[in-house]
Amino acid sequence: MHQTALIIFQKNEVLGKVKTRLAALVGDEKAMEIYKTLLHHTHLVIKAIDADHYIFYSDFIPKSVDNLIENYNFQVQEGLGLGERMKNAFNLLFQKGYQKVIIIGTDCADIEPRHIESAIQKLNINPIVIGPAEDGGYYLLGMKKFVPGIFDGIDWSTEKVFKQTIGKLESAELNFDTIEMLSDIDRVEDWEKVKLKFQ
Repeated sequence: MHQTALIIFQKNEVLGKVKTRLAALVGDEKAMEIYKTLLHHTHLVIKAIDADHYIFYSDFIPKSVDNLIENYNFQVQEGLGLGERMKNAFNLLFQKGYQKVIIIGTDCADIEPRHIESAIQKLNINPIVIGPAEDGGYYLLGMKKFVPGIFDGIDWSTEKVFKQTIGKLESAELNFDTIEMLSDIDRVEDWEKVKLKFQ
């Protein structure tokens, strides 16, 4: 068992259930294709990280998994909303005894191993580290102590997420650090900027 656990919050590959904002403009099939591309990229990145890897699926654990993730630990997200689901995931892994827990999603085309390694290093100094996204959210959150309040009262999937999270940390007088700001892929324009790197 490593001291660090890396969580990937991942939606099950169900047509019409992934990249729904993109799908509204490009259709379900194209949205699924983009999602699978981002998923593959994410797993290539985290394969390079020396940590215990956990995939928290949105709805169910698939009967078969990609070779890239065959040695991972699998869980199903529990909770009514994104905040509660992330809170429960962090709580579970801290209860297992991990010293550092980091969560990422599967929407960041620019994430590289160095970003996650930077977060792990910054947790040596601060209890919280955040990777802000250009849309006002965040693509990475790391903790070395469980702070459940960080997930409460957040307007998820809006441009307020990062600022509201920082506000909660400041109110609680908790030190934190950030890593490089990157872009999440939520809109057609976002995908157009990065798609060439996958061709």
